[in-house]
Amino acid sequence: MPRLPSNLSSSGNVFGVLDLPYPVVLASASPRRRELLSKLIKDFEVVVSDVDEDALTVVNPVATSEKLARANTRAVATLRPDALVIGADTVVYFNNEQFAKPTSTEDAVRMLERLSGRRHKVCTAVCVKCQDAEMTMAFQTKVWFKELTLGEISDYVATGEPMDKAGGYAIQGGAAAFVTRMEGSMDNVIGLPVDAVEKLIRVVISKLFKGSPSARIEI
Repeated sequence: MPRLPSNLSSSGNVFGVLDLPYPVVLASASPRRRELLSKLIKDFEVVVSDVDEDALTVVNPVATSEKLARANTRAVATLRPDALVIGADTVVYFNNEQFAKPTSTEDAVRMLERLSGRRHKVCTAVCVKCQDAEMTMAFQTKVWFKELTLGEISDYVATGEPMDKAGGYAIQGGAAAFVTRMEGSMDNVIGLPVDAVEKLIRVVISKLFKGSPSARIEI
């Protein structure tokens, strides 16, 4: 059994590039998640599952994000049992109405009209799995949009940016101008709460090394 990495052996925050004793796989095709994870882990692979996400969508948006994150992670882990696998799923919702990626420009306009002038929530669930150790947690951010005119919405949708984003917008892109207030992690809205991922990795690794006194890690 490999030794517990020194940068995972304390309870303090160790945000930075991690040196892990296992290959790391990101179970997501999202370029935003790939960019965010690179802040934490230097080298990792991307493997995408063929999970039917529509079939796993349930009424509760938090449960939806958790189920999808877990399903994608487990599916990829069967392909890469040697690796530490990280999966995530993001759901944008308002009054339990869930907004996935727009299916058309009309759908994107509809979503943004619903979010206009209102507070909504963004839930990203993260699942980390390595061998028999697994942990899933959901994290939420509250976002307030200003009142948007149809012209603003149409111009933004015409850029094409909303089309591959949950909720039909990119907070790190053109939609930044729509936001009047935010409570929580911006990385969470983009698709991967990096500080939370780090803590989950530490917990999962500590479970594998639970026989070692140095593996008593808290979050």
